[in-house]
Amino acid sequence: MSEKILVIGANGQIGTELVNTLRTIHGAAQVIASDINDPAYAIRNSGPFEFVNVLDKDNLHHIFDKHRPTQVYLLAAILSAVGEQKPKMAWDLNMTGLIQVLDLAVEFNVAKVFWPSSIAVFGPHSPQYNTPQYCVMDPNTVYGFSKLAGERWCEYYHAKHGLDVRSLRYPGLIGWRANPGGGTTDYAVHIFHEALKTGKYQSFLSSETALPMMYMDDAIRATLSLMDAPADQLTIRSSYNLAGLSFTPCQLANEIKNHLPGFEISYADNDPRQAIADSWPKSIDDSQATADWGWKLEYDLPKMVADMLVNLKNVI
Repeated sequence: MSEKILVIGANGQIGTELVNTLRTIHGAAQVIASDINDPAYAIRNSGPFEFVNVLDKDNLHHIFDKHRPTQVYLLAAILSAVGEQKPKMAWDLNMTGLIQVLDLAVEFNVAKVFWPSSIAVFGPHSPQYNTPQYCVMDPNTVYGFSKLAGERWCEYYHAKHGLDVRSLRYPGLIGWRANPGGGTTDYAVHIFHEALKTGKYQSFLSSETALPMMYMDDAIRATLSLMDAPADQLTIRSSYNLAGLSFTPCQLANEIKNHLPGFEISYADNDPRQAIADSWPKSIDDSQATADWGWKLEYDLPKMVADMLVNLKNVI
């Protein structure tokens, strides 16, 4: 049976790339992109698109009834930095949207649901280095505790309703095809744009702030690998740790200088995103993902920087 895949939140940093990849694999007609806003030209013109507001249950029900998806990717969310500016809106969107999609997935017998979690589920008392799959989790941002609550809902729906929900705790994501969406790790995308445009960049994080990151190509590959894995191989139904690269703004800038020797970086003081970053892990243990479904990183820091600069030159 051919898949019918619904991607909710298709305009975002992940959704833009995921839709294109899924359409290449399954055929454009089988992948319905959806978002609350008008999509990019490529998404609008390469296959079906629906306007969807995840907080409008009647609207959602209509879309599920119309398309009868076999897989759903729920990517609509308010991220960390924006979430701190609009905390109640972030909680409502991140929680209500998830529960409504889970309910409809049960009602319409959706075979698989993907929902992204984040390293933001960890907090100041979580181990900062090689953070394990299971540990103290005390997130202190709305984004973080909405993701932690969302993980519990995903596991609950799997246990109580037999719903095949799958999830990854994404690190910061870096890609050239779409703009980031208001997260604490966005500096690692902005820095490339400014390096090519102006030759300098002011980081809102301090020079030695190490955070887990991942190139978007690896993130998309990890997502599809998890969704393709046999259900009986999966031992985690909350969300899998996913490790990428861990580097500081200074280390990233030095790697960029290998390609653009005149590049200069400076650092802002007292940015509120610094406190968020300081509460997150420095590195992640994702050995469970490797054991269960064979996850392996492909892009190290030099390979990622080289690929970002080559591709970004052609689009900015």
